Amino acid sequence: MGLAEVAAEAGVSPSTVSHALNGTRAVRAETRERVVQAAARLGYVPNGVARRRRRSAVVGLVIDCIATTPFAGRIIRGVQEEARERDALLMVVDSGGDLELEQGHVRALADRRVDGILFARSSHQEIDRPHGIDDIPFVLIDAVPTPGWAVPAVAPDERAIASVAVAHLVAAGHQHLAFINSAADTPASRGRHAGFRSAVEWAGLYDMHAVVERTTPDAAGGRRMGRRLLERAPGVRPTAIFCFNDQVAMGVYQAAEALGLEVPRDCSIIGVDDLEIVAAALDPGLTTITLPHREMGRWGMRSLLDRIEGREVDAAAPLLLAGALVERRSVAPPRRRLTDWLSRR
Repeated sequence: MGLAEVAAEAGVSPSTVSHALNGTRAVRAETRERVVQAAARLGYVPNGVARRRRRSAVVGLVIDCIATTPFAGRIIRGVQEEARERDALLMVVDSGGDLELEQGHVRALADRRVDGILFARSSHQEIDRPHGIDDIPFVLIDAVPTPGWAVPAVAPDERAIASVAVAHLVAAGHQHLAFINSAADTPASRGRHAGFRSAVEWAGLYDMHAVVERTTPDAAGGRRMGRRLLERAPGVRPTAIFCFNDQVAMGVYQAAEALGLEVPRDCSIIGVDDLEIVAAALDPGLTTITLPHREMGRWGMRSLLDRIEGREVDAAAPLLLAGALVERRSVAPPRRRLTDWLSRR
């Protein structure tokens, strides 16, 4: 007894039977009911259901760059926490950023008939539908699907990240800001740019007081662009810089030091990621926005297990989770405002 027999009994396609019984895609309620009744009459039990009755769910996690970024570890921690609570077995495979190897891992997991696959990236990216996943429940973490592919996904709210950064700098009294964005065209760079522009407009700042520059998202890029911005004369030079990530911020620190400027006396700096080996090690400590990697991992595993168990999970649009501001000592009022504040004490 298989899908074909149930499909013939219900008058639908085999793929519709699979979607209706496994919850892998939306099926009209009346069609689902017809399929369920046909399966009951024929005594058909889906393979996935039969497996789950015999053992805990087995989930594969395909992720990139475990060895080179702490963000992968944070995602895995969240996934593992949810797996333990739901009595699921987790298999983790690392692609090392190799797209061909990544595709091979997906095929291998599918061939081994895992109950579902989590597909995670350690930085927010757009993902094409992998080949060979068929009707296996699938969820994206820190990634969004390309247009035309509906799949549950969770990612950081990049616009909100930039808005939080701008709001924090404006609240400190800054009215001449710069944003050093990544030159790469990614959901993170696009979202943070849009959030920055929207936030500065809301704050009533003009373009000349809210400069956007692009560079490589590393310390070298931060040094180059930081020097270009900080070499400007006082009054033209930004009093605060929002950086795409903590590594760019570290480069800006280095540029400021090379120019004889001090953070935050001469320029406040805020980053993104809360990369502890950078943010907490800089002097002064870097104010930054931490990304919700652990929370994304938990949501991803929870949603995948719900799908495996036949519950509906919204795949219409990615779930966007906010980051959290981590205040250290790299943000202070601009120099004139700081002098005024000290004189009143």
